Amino acid sequence: MKPIQNYPLLLLVHVLLLSLLPLKTAASARTQAEALVQWKKSLSSPPASLTSWSLTNLNNLCNWSSIVCDNSTATVSQIDLSNLNVTGTLTHFNFTPFLNLTVFNLNNNTLSGPIPAAIGNLSKLTLLDIGNNFLGGEIPLEISRLTELRYLSFHNNNLNGTIPYQLSDLQKVWYLDLGSNYLESPDWSKFSSMPLLTYLDLYLNSLDSEFPDFISDSGNLTFLDLSQNQELTGQIPEWVFSNLGKLQYLNLTNCQFTGPLSSNISKLSNLKHLILPVNQFNGTIPEDIGFLPKLERVDLFNNSFRGKIPSSVSKLTELSHLDLRKNLLNSTIPRELGSCTSLTYLALAENRLSGELPPSLSNIKNIVDMGLSDNSFSGSISPDLFSNWTQLNSLQLQNNSFSGEIPPEIGLLENLTILYLYNNNLSGPIPHQIGNMKALKQLDLSGNHLSGPIPLTLYNLTNLEYIQLFYNNLNGTIRPEIGNMTSLVSFDVNTNELSGELPDTISSLSNLVGFSVFTNNFSGTIPRDFGKNSPGKKGSIRTQMNEKIEARRIDQSTTVVGVLFCLPIEPLRKG
Repeated sequence: MKPIQNYPLLLLVHVLLLSLLPLKTAASARTQAEALVQWKKSLSSPPASLTSWSLTNLNNLCNWSSIVCDNSTATVSQIDLSNLNVTGTLTHFNFTPFLNLTVFNLNNNTLSGPIPAAIGNLSKLTLLDIGNNFLGGEIPLEISRLTELRYLSFHNNNLNGTIPYQLSDLQKVWYLDLGSNYLESPDWSKFSSMPLLTYLDLYLNSLDSEFPDFISDSGNLTFLDLSQNQELTGQIPEWVFSNLGKLQYLNLTNCQFTGPLSSNISKLSNLKHLILPVNQFNGTIPEDIGFLPKLERVDLFNNSFRGKIPSSVSKLTELSHLDLRKNLLNSTIPRELGSCTSLTYLALAENRLSGELPPSLSNIKNIVDMGLSDNSFSGSISPDLFSNWTQLNSLQLQNNSFSGEIPPEIGLLENLTILYLYNNNLSGPIPHQIGNMKALKQLDLSGNHLSGPIPLTLYNLTNLEYIQLFYNNLNGTIRPEIGNMTSLVSFDVNTNELSGELPDTISSLSNLVGFSVFTNNFSGTIPRDFGKNSPGKKGSIRTQMNEKIEARRIDQSTTVVGVLFCLPIEPLRKG
C-alpha cells in the first residue's frame, strides 16, 4: 500500500524535474554558442576579432574572444564586446540562454535600433554598459527587473522619452549614466531614493523643471553631472550642500539655474571640481569657497557674479584651473591670488576689473594660459611676471589700459604660441628679444603707441602665422628677411609710418592670404609675382591710392601707397 500512497508525490517530483529541463537546455553552452553565432550573422559587418564565433567551434565556447565562462558550469558569465566596432542591432539577440550572465558590455560600437524588452530577463546582471552607440527609442521598463545591477550606462545614444521612475527600483546601482541622450524629466517625486549611488550622469538631455529631488538622499554621491540641460531652472537646493558632503565633482554647465551661490558651499569639503558656467547665478562669490581645500577646478564663467574675487582663494593651494570670465566682477585682483601656486589656467576676461596687476602673480610659475582681456587694468606690465611665467602657452591682455614699454623679458616666453596685447596704451619699441619666441604662431600688438622699426629678429619666427601690428607708430622698412616666414598667413601693418619698397621676397610666401600695408609711406613698385604663389586666386591684388582700385594687373610704374591682398580672412581675436 505504501507505494500507492507515495505515487502522487513521486509524480509531482517527476513533473518538477521535467519542467526544469528546458531551462537547463536553454542555458547549455551549445545553446549559448548557437545564439551568439545567430546574432553574429545578423550584424552588418562582424568584426574580424569574432572569427572564433563559429558553428565549427561550438564545443570551444569558453575560449571564444570576448567571452568569459563560469568555471563551475562552463557557460557564459560575461560578454564584453566593447570597442570592437560592432555594427548592427540587438533585435536578433536571443537573451533566453544567458540567464546567468553577470556582465554585458557593448560600449563604443555602432549599434542602432531599440533596446529589446527581453534584456530584462538577464536577472543576474551586475554590469550593463551599452553606452556610446546609436540605440534609439525609449528605455524599456523591463530594465527595472535587473535588480542585481551595480553599474548601468546608456551614455551617448539616441534614447528618448521620459526617464522611467522604475529605474529607481535598482537599489544596488552605484553607477548610473544616462548622459548625452534625448531623455525627458519624469515626475521626480515617484523616484525612490537611491542611497548607494556614487556616480550620476544626466548630462545633455532634455530635462526641465528644477533640481531632481530624489538626489537628496544619495549621500554617497561623489560625481554629479546635470550639465547641458537648458530647461533646468531654480536655485541649487540647500540640501545639495547639507546632504551631499562626499561630492567631488559637480557640473551644472549651461542650465538656467539662478540665485546666489550659498555660503553653505563650504560643507562640500571633498569637492575638487566646481563647474557652474553659463547659468544665471548672481550675487558675490562667497568667501566660504576658501574652505574647500581640495578644489582643483573652479569654473564660473558667463554668469552675473559681481563684487570682488574672494581673498580666501589663497587657501586653495590645489587649484589649477580658475575661470571667472564674463561676469560683473568690479574690483582689483587680490594679491592673495598669487598664493594659488598650482594654477595653470587663469581666465578673468570680460569683467569690470581694474587697477594694476599685483606683483604676487609672479608666484604662479606653472601658469600655461593667462587671459585678462577686456577689463580696465592699467599700469605697466612688470618684467618679473614674464621672468616667472616661462611655461606660458597663451597670454591675452588685450582691450585694457596697460601702459609703458613691453619688457624685454618677454623673450623668456619661449613656449608661447599666442600673444595678444592689442588695444592698450603700450609705447616704445617692440623688443628684439621677441625673436626668441620660436613657438609663436599668433602675434597681435595693434592699437597701441609702439614706435621704432619692426625688429629684425621677428623675421626669424618661422612658425608665426598671424602678425597684427596696425595702428601704431612703427617706422623703418619691411626687410627682405620676411621671406623666411614660411608659415605666414596674414601680415597687417596698416596705419603706421613704415617706408621704403616692398621686398621681392613677399612673393615667395606661399601660405599668405592677407597682406595689409595701407596708410604708410611705401614707395616703388609692387613685386611682379606678388600673389602668384598664394593659396587663393593668383595675382588678385587690391591697391589703395587716392581711391580703392581692383586690378589683376598693376602698372609697375605706380607709386605704392598701400597694398591689401584681397583674399578675406576671418578675425582671429578671441577674449
